[in-house]
Amino acid sequence: MYLVDTNIFLEILLTRPRKEECKKLLSQLRDGKKNGLVTDFTVHSVIVAMDSLNKLTELRTFLTSLTAYKGLHVHHTNITDEIKATQTAIQNKLDMDDAIQYATALTTNAEAIISFDKHFNNLKIPRKEPHQIR
Repeated sequence: MYLVDTNIFLEILLTRPRKEECKKLLSQLRDGKKNGLVTDFTVHSVIVAMDSLNKLTELRTFLTSLTAYKGLHVHHTNITDEIKATQTAIQNKLDMDDAIQYATALTTNAEAIISFDKHFNNLKIPRKEPHQIR
């Protein structure tokens, strides 16, 4: 099981250069060929980003699509999880966004964090990019 970071979704939604690589990964998750999770923090981060860009139609499509994924589940954090994430941030010199993702990956025993964010390098749970998932 993989934790999928926010930037994988934004790569597609904002038509960035590596969107095709991300689409392939998300297709595997959609079809249930791979299993992963996304934090509710990621979902809310996408909401904020897309709202600030006035891309509400695209946001609606994104949110609706999440309900169709067979292999991707939304992991809901609670205050206790977020308190633990503050310690993770301190110990690993991460910002809170990354710390919530990493703490969730640790808690759920994720195989890897799928992300372009190099802040996840050299941690206990490896970072992989979408093209590395076969």
